[in-house]
Amino acid sequence: MVEIQESMSPQDKHRQQQAEQDAALKTTLGQIKHKFVVMSGKGGVGKTSTSVNLAVALAQKGCQVGIMDVDLHGPDVPRMLGLKGMLDVSPERKLNPLKYNDNLKAVSIEGLTPDKDDAIIWRGPIKYSAIRQFIADVDWGDLDYLIIDSPPGTGDEPLTVAQTVSDAKAIIVTTPQEVALADVRKSINFCRVVKMEIFGVIENMSGFSCPHCGKELNLFGSGGGERTAQQLGLTFLGKVPFDPKQVLCGDAGTCIQDNASDSAVAKAFEAIADTIISRS
Repeated sequence: MVEIQESMSPQDKHRQQQAEQDAALKTTLGQIKHKFVVMSGKGGVGKTSTSVNLAVALAQKGCQVGIMDVDLHGPDVPRMLGLKGMLDVSPERKLNPLKYNDNLKAVSIEGLTPDKDDAIIWRGPIKYSAIRQFIADVDWGDLDYLIIDSPPGTGDEPLTVAQTVSDAKAIIVTTPQEVALADVRKSINFCRVVKMEIFGVIENMSGFSCPHCGKELNLFGSGGGERTAQQLGLTFLGKVPFDPKQVLCGDAGTCIQDNASDSAVAKAFEAIADTIISRS
């Protein structure tokens, strides 16, 4: 076998490595029942907090959940979950995800960088390879759900996921105002071009209840995401209100569902998780 390997051309070695990775991808994806890509047309709509809170809400309901952070230039999933340290390697030479609790584990490029403030300066082909490795070379085990947190826009990362995870479904996050909705429509068109099923739309930062008078304030408008979903024939999964506790929890590396389970945000994500379970 050693003599055969040594006589192989670089092209043959590459083809063999590609075939081995393709087999590993097929095996890993076969152990995951449902895959969801959380997307947004623009930054700042709360896509990562939505990914994290959905994953936690599903895990709280007894599901085995993985969250894969493919936002390679801004990997915030570990920080929002309070996960620290580097990914280690199993005896089978697979990367072990970071564990949030018995039902939830996560993988991010931040788990491979000793200095968390280092910039990731990669072009498309390297991103493609890294995302495939996040699936093929990670010991995800048997999962009910894999939540894939992608960066905003319709670039290399969501395209790689669409090409690699053929049965992934998109959950599109928007805020109510028109400037966000215009970009959301681009995400919807992206999904249609790459033949990715759109599972539904979530309207984030939808309304704010004044802590002093209790009056509902529409800081970013209200209902735009729901109207867009209806106009385009998509499932509307629900509204998540704006809550300063969400900001504080994210900065502190804690989850609002663990620290404020009675909040409107936690209840909204619980309801969306129920919808996901009932429809998947």
